[in-house]
Amino acid sequence: MLQVAGGGLVAAPLAYGGWQWLAPQGGSGMQGSSSGTTTGKPASDAANQAYLHVLAHADDGIYFMNPDQEQSIRSGALSVTVCMTSGESDGRNAPAKTPEFKTMPTDRPGFARARINGLRAAHALMATGDDNSPWTVEPVELLPGFRSELHYLEAAPNVQLIYMGLCEARYVSVPRPVSMRGLWLGAIPQLPTLPGTGSTVRMPRAYTRDQLTDALVAAIARVNPTVIRTLDPTPLHAPRETVAMMSAPTILRGLSYLDHQDHTASAHFMQAAMERYWGAGKGRPASVTSYFGYPTNYTPPSLDAATTKRTSQLLNAYGWADHRDCGDSSGCGDLKVGPNGLKGGGAGWARGTRTRAPGTPRWIAPLKDGRLAAFSVLNGAVRCWVERAAGKGPWVGPFDAVGSAGGPLDPQVEVVRLPDGTLQLFGTRTVLPFKGQKHHKELVCVLQTGVGADGVPKFGAWTSLGTPDAAPEKSLETGYPAMAVAPDGTVHVLVRNWAGEINMRSGKDGKDWGPWQLLDSPPGKQPPHPLVVEGMDALVDATGRIHVAAPIAKSVLYWVSPSPGALPKLSAPTGLAASGSAVSLVADGKGGASVVYRGAGTAQVIVGSPAASGAPWSVAKRTPMGGYGRVSSYRLTGKSTALVLAARDDQGRVVPSSDESAAWESPGVQFTGIPGAAQDSSGRAVLAVIGTDGQLYAARQTGPGARFGGWAQAEKESGGSRV
Repeated sequence: MLQVAGGGLVAAPLAYGGWQWLAPQGGSGMQGSSSGTTTGKPASDAANQAYLHVLAHADDGIYFMNPDQEQSIRSGALSVTVCMTSGESDGRNAPAKTPEFKTMPTDRPGFARARINGLRAAHALMATGDDNSPWTVEPVELLPGFRSELHYLEAAPNVQLIYMGLCEARYVSVPRPVSMRGLWLGAIPQLPTLPGTGSTVRMPRAYTRDQLTDALVAAIARVNPTVIRTLDPTPLHAPRETVAMMSAPTILRGLSYLDHQDHTASAHFMQAAMERYWGAGKGRPASVTSYFGYPTNYTPPSLDAATTKRTSQLLNAYGWADHRDCGDSSGCGDLKVGPNGLKGGGAGWARGTRTRAPGTPRWIAPLKDGRLAAFSVLNGAVRCWVERAAGKGPWVGPFDAVGSAGGPLDPQVEVVRLPDGTLQLFGTRTVLPFKGQKHHKELVCVLQTGVGADGVPKFGAWTSLGTPDAAPEKSLETGYPAMAVAPDGTVHVLVRNWAGEINMRSGKDGKDWGPWQLLDSPPGKQPPHPLVVEGMDALVDATGRIHVAAPIAKSVLYWVSPSPGALPKLSAPTGLAASGSAVSLVADGKGGASVVYRGAGTAQVIVGSPAASGAPWSVAKRTPMGGYGRVSSYRLTGKSTALVLAARDDQGRVVPSSDESAAWESPGVQFTGIPGAAQDSSGRAVLAVIGTDGQLYAARQTGPGARFGGWAQAEKESGGSRV
């Protein structure tokens, strides 16, 4: 049943692979695709992919990482979910304020076991369609002497759970020393475990901070993933400080956040583990995605009705809504969720999937000789691919063309092309609180210095641009930046600040940066918190005016410079409906800009364009295709001025559109991040994605404005490869 490879358990090619691409029961099939199919295909063979999901609590993946997690489980590849805490909470397996809850005795080990049973049921439903499909449990040592429970699904042993059993914080935000946050901040020297009732695995009594980090390093090494998914390391702060936080011991004080403290601490420990693992030069190419937690309640819903219905089915399995008999007297699921996963506080969580770094399509740009170069963050560092010949391909890479940024970069990178043809890369870097450094985030950039003998662009040293908020703790909430280059070579960097507003900083030729300037906000009463949802965008038109768009709770705001290079000013209300995704700005072909985004609660792709005389914007809606996340947009110039779009469908595949009609073309591979878009030397649009196997895949129009051809994998760089 199992084969040992690279220190981990991997699934043998058994019949369970037949579940790979079946449409989920009750889920959403592909709509609007020209292929008319509900099936997809993996980026490559399942053996070339592996997925690692790291959760704080048993239900985190269902609420915050789906549909991505289910697609991974159904891929046939190794899919491992690490649940760090036992999730014991108050030890009462009943909804709060019910008669059952009031009379039920506290049984934390029993409730922990019930939650693990619910997690297994939801994973079994995703993998096989049967929430009662049996599991096998055995001990696994991530560190010598440190045992955790390894659960693998007998009908699909590529689907595995590792239950570490750490004590949870038991409160969303009340500071508690005995918690992962307490361990991270040094309030306690060790964090104890709390095994679930009936566990046959003798767990360690406690982990130090280093031991917990090393255990996660071992989990990464065991899985050798191509995709890592974590919770949000830098969530949204609460609008007011809590009394509990202000009165906490000094070492536990800090800002109050809208997310669960266990979510945040689990992500911090994973950041430390990835830095330690990749800093030693280990692992195959892997991408990272971090997902919003509770703050999805404060953003418009991002998923359509069919995907939300599927989440509801999974929550019902996790919450033991059918009261099935799983043979465990502790309980077969989390009755606090029960049949109410789409009600109460969890309603927004189940309707929203958002990522901390939404990226932009601008990670491809032409070199001076016309060849395209693409850049992505893998293993915490920038990797580069290049075309062998301008306008022809094939692509080759990845190359380590960019030096270390002084620490792991956040998961996305953006490239701009200066008027002289030089490229400049931008990203964000989170600095962890080790070696005397304060925990903070900063924007960084690096300029191209030339092209090597192998034809690969070379870059100098990274430069820090800081953030609009100097306080380290506030800097952590700096949003994902957007860059725009003016005709005179001035680079404008725009970013959401801690307060939820937008700041801009500019530098001639990407250097000599001026101070941060604050864009204006809507007048009148206090805006909702936050004003700007993660995922703004910017561009500069041919005259040098700067355009900025940003999603807010109920609409999309728009700013434009009154004169070339001037600070953008807020325009009249757009009248656009709320966005369920980050927004993208694209030239409208008339000297202005259009906004591309997904409608809240529908996932439908919308193109909004400003009307004359301040009238509400015109709206064009594309055929629904499911999926979530930012839509890549690119306006061709020259022979064709078509609008090119690319988005994720409800099977996690990239789907392009190559003209102004509402037609979506045949889907390509499953991918992570956002599709990159550029125009080649022949005037054709080129799209690229990072597949779930960590490899670059690209497709090119068959002619300017024509349909896209097939998706081809880049040739792998090897030793003395020349381009």
